[in-house]
Amino acid sequence: MSRDVKEGELIERPRVLLVDDDPVNLMLIEAALQEHGFDVTALTGGEEALQLVAQWTPDLIVLDALMPGLDGFATCERLRAMPGFENAPLLMLTGLDDEASINRAYQAGATDFFVKSTQWRLLAGRLRYLLRSARTRQELERSKAKLARAQDLARMGSFEWQTGHGFKLANEALRVFGRGPLDPLDFIGVMRMVPREERLLFMRLLRDVVAHNSVLVTDLPFTLLDGRKRVIHIEAEPEFNEHGNACGYTGVIQDVTDRRMAEDRIRELANFDALTGLPNRRQLIWRAERAIEAGRRMGHEVGLLLIDLDRFKVINDTLGHAAGDDLLMEVGRRLRSCVRHSDQVMEGMLESVGTRSHRTLEAVGRLGGDEFVALLPEVGDEGDAERVAERVLEALREPIFIAGQECFVTASVGISLYPRDGLTMADLLRNADVAMYAVKNQGRNASALYTPMLAGRGREKLELESALHKAIERDELVLHYQPKIDVRTARMVGAEALMRWRRGNTLVPPGDFIPLAEETGLIVPLSEWALREAARQAKVWQLNFGFSESIAVNLPNRLFERSDLVEHIHQFVSQWGVPHRAIQLEITETGLMKDLQSVIPSLHRLNEVGVEISIDDFGTGYSSLAYLTTLPISEVKIDRSFVRDLGITPQSSAVVTAIIALARSLGLQVIAEGVETLRQMEVLRRLDCSLMQGFLFSKPLPPDDLERWLAQTVLPRKAPWILPASEVGEDIPPR
Repeated sequence: MSRDVKEGELIERPRVLLVDDDPVNLMLIEAALQEHGFDVTALTGGEEALQLVAQWTPDLIVLDALMPGLDGFATCERLRAMPGFENAPLLMLTGLDDEASINRAYQAGATDFFVKSTQWRLLAGRLRYLLRSARTRQELERSKAKLARAQDLARMGSFEWQTGHGFKLANEALRVFGRGPLDPLDFIGVMRMVPREERLLFMRLLRDVVAHNSVLVTDLPFTLLDGRKRVIHIEAEPEFNEHGNACGYTGVIQDVTDRRMAEDRIRELANFDALTGLPNRRQLIWRAERAIEAGRRMGHEVGLLLIDLDRFKVINDTLGHAAGDDLLMEVGRRLRSCVRHSDQVMEGMLESVGTRSHRTLEAVGRLGGDEFVALLPEVGDEGDAERVAERVLEALREPIFIAGQECFVTASVGISLYPRDGLTMADLLRNADVAMYAVKNQGRNASALYTPMLAGRGREKLELESALHKAIERDELVLHYQPKIDVRTARMVGAEALMRWRRGNTLVPPGDFIPLAEETGLIVPLSEWALREAARQAKVWQLNFGFSESIAVNLPNRLFERSDLVEHIHQFVSQWGVPHRAIQLEITETGLMKDLQSVIPSLHRLNEVGVEISIDDFGTGYSSLAYLTTLPISEVKIDRSFVRDLGITPQSSAVVTAIIALARSLGLQVIAEGVETLRQMEVLRRLDCSLMQGFLFSKPLPPDDLERWLAQTVLPRKAPWILPASEVGEDIPPR
């Protein structure tokens, strides 16, 4: 067996089939070829050779032209008809040197011929040349087959258009158009598959390319004979003759339909919301920038509406995320109808629309979550934007059926205008957001125009939130304490800790920062700090004047839901060495009833370790009083709204009397808060409520001032409220 030495070299001992009817010539040629490195198999007739090659394939075939029976010419023709021998290197040996014999050899299929002589070295050289040429041809055929396969896989083919010879598509190019080699296409046939409008544009482009001998690169839509819609990419370059004159074009075509579909899908995903199909944030920013540029150039206003759904989270949490998605899709459809919505606006498309092309930018898009934006690229005044906002609110008033449930959804709409409210998309969006939150704060389901005053309030709130984050680490928080008084014994029986914020030289009242803390979640670390500080202060007072009562700390209901509340309190009281009863926790009745089932476990655990629970603002919860009989509560505080009118209206006395009687029957301690006058104090005493808290006794004081108050007012019994009841006044109504 022969073998390849390495790429580019000839076979080491090529196998040669030698056929000659002359034994002498056969022997001489065989010996000469073997001497020059060939492996020779010698036969004396054509029939014998045909039988052998049916089972064996030589690298080269050498035939004597003139032989009895089947001569070399006939043997050559028979060999060429056999599979695998169509292009085998075949040399014809002849003693004839006339032109007719040579032509006959080539017509029979011979690769080359050699006139018999004794110069066998030349024959060996001729055979090696034939072998090298055959190998080169095989490589070319393989490369051609690979190229054809690659073109077929890539849906690509070549074409040429030569002056005087016309337009011709290669077989691979015909397959791109769904045709075969026997079904050719001319230029007119190709153009008939292009839609008319695109065809006219392409012909104008083609004339311009030919006129300037430039390169042609374009994509064209085609409708093939079987109805398939395809996109074909065309590239062609001019060719020039030896005189430098253009003589035609050669190029390639490729079916890029799948690529274009993928690109369109990628472009859609990059610019449109997957859920609603509306323009997304990126596309909205691009449109807004183009609209602002047009407004600056043409001198008109641009409107931006930020639309935020009200209480969408409730629907999402109640009916599930799938229902929430359905709701967003329906809202998106309704919002589209409120403006002249245009989807198909992308980079490079505006220039072809005309001078008013910016109007095609108008659309509703989804900013994210339940926030939408309506872009109005040209408005006459703020009234135009307000009318669109009213259409939006009106469109959402109709019920939406989601998951078999009828839902009502409203929206808060903030409006900003270019150039009045900002010169960039970021400015307009930020200011529309300020206006939208102003609507939220005023009750929702409305719209509002941005004004600088709204921005001022928003900046103040943002600055306050930022400063509040740093208040704990900067040690800016303090606790003031309002004493709880037993008026019958003129003794302080406890205190309520009230948080204050010392911001610079200003003492910020809790009403200004506690709601913000609850909104931002900062109420949790603030409350933990208050518990720790109250435990520390209880220890200080214990050492200073033997204080053994409890300090009440107000906690939001969300802290009672935390499983680690008991551990935190245990840590704080242990740190300062005071009993658990030194800390009392207050929770408002409204907060308690809002999340009653969530806080019950914590209330029981707190009660087990000795921490008492007080219900603040009692009587304002408008809830069932059954919880009083089941919860571990030790104290109720009568709300100041009932105390305020004591001694003035009989109804107030009736309510307070009922609360006191209810608490006494359940074994609960009762304390009245908001006591400001001697009249209120005396009425409460007559109603058998002696525990009180209010400005009559003391406003909330820093701890050192509270100690001085005790030493200078309570212990010497110098306060008016310590006087006997007979000296308070005669206008107190009887019990």
